[in-house]
Amino acid sequence: MGLSSERKAYLDKLCNKFRRDVIKVLHSIQTGHPGGSLSVCEILTTLYFEKASVDPQNPYWEDRDRIVLSKGHAAPMLYRVLAEKGFFPVEEMSTLRQLNSRLQGHPSAKSTPGVELSTGPLGLGLSAALGMALGLKVLGKNSYVYAILGDGELNEGTIWDAAMSAYKFKADNLIAIVDWNRVQLDGTTEEIMPSLDLRAKFEAFGWHVVECDGHDVSQISDAIDEAKAKKGLPSVILAHTVKGKGVSFMEGKNTWHGNPIDDESYRIAMAELGGDECE
Repeated sequence: MGLSSERKAYLDKLCNKFRRDVIKVLHSIQTGHPGGSLSVCEILTTLYFEKASVDPQNPYWEDRDRIVLSKGHAAPMLYRVLAEKGFFPVEEMSTLRQLNSRLQGHPSAKSTPGVELSTGPLGLGLSAALGMALGLKVLGKNSYVYAILGDGELNEGTIWDAAMSAYKFKADNLIAIVDWNRVQLDGTTEEIMPSLDLRAKFEAFGWHVVECDGHDVSQISDAIDEAKAKKGLPSVILAHTVKGKGVSFMEGKNTWHGNPIDDESYRIAMAELGGDECE
C-alpha cells in the first residue's frame, strides 16, 4: 500500500523545510556542498521518516536498519534529517564544519549519533554496507542496510567489486539507492565518465533494479517496498534526481557542487524555497 495523501504532504513539507535550513546554514558558514545535499533530500527523508527502523533514543539498537550515506559530501542534508529525527538538537546545525563540532564536513561514525559509517572517500560505502548486511544475516537479524550512492561515485571500481560480491552472497537485505542526478564535481557524468545504461549494468551484475522519481516520496517509498519484497538478490533503486533541486540557478549545475553561497544567491534561493515565512 502506497503513502496516503496526508502522509505524502507531511513528508513534502519536511523536505521543503530541510532544503531551507540547509541553505541557511551553508550560507552562514560559507562552506559545504549544496548541490548534492538538495538532490538527496527526498531519499533521506523517506528513509528516516517512513521506511527505515531506527531509534534516536537508542542509536546502537541491535535490530535497527542501517543507513550508509556513501556520498558523504551530502552530510548537511543527512545531519538536518538526523536532527529532526531526534538524534541531536536542531540548533547544533549551526556548528557544521566548525572546529570541535560533532558535525564534520563528512559524516563521522565516531562523533555523530545516527551516523553508521564514516564516509567521504567515494566508493567505500557499498562494500561496508555489504559487510553490515552479511553480518546481520549471520546474526539472524531481519534488518536492512541502505547504501546511498552518488552516480559520479559509480566511477569507482570498488563499487563494482561490491556489486559482484553482493550477488554472490545473495545479500537480499542490502538495498542500494543511487542519487542519479547526472552531475558530479567537474561536469556532467556523461562528460567525465559516461554511466551508459545503469539499469542494464546492475542487471548484468545480478541485481534487482527499480527506477523511480527521486523527488517523489511516494515513488521512493514504493520502490523500497518492491526492493524489500525481492528475495535472493540485492536490489538497487535508480532514483532520478536533479542536482541542486529546488533552487533554480543551482539545478543541474556542477558549479554548485561545493560553492559557497553568496548573499544575493542566498536571497534568491530563500525566496524560491518560501523563506522564513514558511516556518
